[in-house]
Amino acid sequence: MNHPDFTQIRRDVDEAITFNDRLKAKALAAEGLRQAQEKECLGEVMYFQAQLKIIEENFLEAICYLDQAIGYNSSDGAAFNDKALCLVELGMIDGVEELFNEGIDVEPDYATIHHNKGWFLNNLGRHREALGCFEKALKLEPGRVVTYENMADAYENIGLMAEALKSYKKALALMRLSGPIRNQIEREIRRLEGSGD
Repeated sequence: MNHPDFTQIRRDVDEAITFNDRLKAKALAAEGLRQAQEKECLGEVMYFQAQLKIIEENFLEAICYLDQAIGYNSSDGAAFNDKALCLVELGMIDGVEELFNEGIDVEPDYATIHHNKGWFLNNLGRHREALGCFEKALKLEPGRVVTYENMADAYENIGLMAEALKSYKKALALMRLSGPIRNQIEREIRRLEGSGD
C-alpha cells in the first residue's frame, strides 16, 4: 500500500495515463514528486520518478525507479503493477504474471492491478482467466470504464457477443468524457449490433 497522503494523486496520474492525457499525467506526477520530496517519503519519490519516466516512455529507467520504490515499500502493489507494464512495453513478458501476482498478494484491494493482469492474460489468449481478473477489479471499483471495455474484448474473444455488447454499453454509460476512447466504444457497439462502422 502506498502512503495515504498520495492515494488520490496516484489515482489521478493513473487515470490520465490510461486515457492518454500525457500533459495532465506529467503535471500530476511532477506535483506528486514535489510533495513526496517535501514530505521526505522516499518510496513515493521513487514511484513518481518512475511515473515521469513512464510518461516519457523510458521504461528501463522507470523499472529502476520502481525497483527502488519496492525496496522502500514492499507492499506497494502499484509499483509491482507498473513494473510489469513496463516489461510488457519492452516486449519482455517473462515474469510479468508473477509481478502482477506479487502486487495482488501485497495489495489485494487495488483494482488496477487485477484489471491489468486481466488485460495481460487476455492478450495471451487466456480469455476466461482474464474475465475473472476483470470481475475482481469491478467488484473493487464498479465504475471502471476501461475494465468494462477490456471485459467486452475478452467476451468477444470467446464468442460471447451478447455479453461483449452489454459490457461495451456499460462502459459507455459510465464514461464521463468524450474523445477517442468513447468513439472507439461507440464503434464497437455499432459493429456488434450489426450497424457496421
